[in-house]
Amino acid sequence: MRKVLNERGEVIDEQPLKILDVAGGTGDISFKILNKARQDSVGKLSVDITVSDINPDMLEVGKKRAVEQGIFHDLNFLEVNAEKLDMIESDSLDLYTIAFGIRNVTDRAAALKEAHRCLRRGGRFMCLEFSEVIIPGFKQFYDTYSFNVIPELGQLLANDRESYQYLVESIRKFPKQPEWAKQIEDAGFKCVTYTNLTGGIVAIHSGFKL
Repeated sequence: MRKVLNERGEVIDEQPLKILDVAGGTGDISFKILNKARQDSVGKLSVDITVSDINPDMLEVGKKRAVEQGIFHDLNFLEVNAEKLDMIESDSLDLYTIAFGIRNVTDRAAALKEAHRCLRRGGRFMCLEFSEVIIPGFKQFYDTYSFNVIPELGQLLANDRESYQYLVESIRKFPKQPEWAKQIEDAGFKCVTYTNLTGGIVAIHSGFKL
């Protein structure tokens, strides 16, 4: 819950944290946040989550999964482009999440600016994305596996080599951890950090609107 203070710094109200999960159509991240909030909440649910995606088909998948899990009425679903969040008010969000989605955004600078606009002061931007492997020996193995094995597996299992080839190439073209952190800072975020997972195969970037 977010505490609302008066001019004297006294708590006068508590409101659910407003969260926007961008490029989150299938609901994976939102479902985890919601389930954790349900475990921790006493009485009123402590989060107000909107699942957004530019792809309506992905949103339908998320809606179906939410119905199956009995959590549909605890979520909002919104079809929107990350580069132009017109339906989201400025200074209205407490948390903006995007997992494995920013890599596919055409104008990342515009998406970051929109994230900054929509977050309230003290709000947090969090991004989970494929990144650069930082362990020397493992890096060579991972590169070889990515370019030579993953596309062939895509062809073998899904008869779709091109999509898996695009996946590998888009990961390699995405900015490295320090460069992506700099771009987040350039959008106005402060206290920007990143945490490498699995040797840098993926990384979590975080920044605050202050």
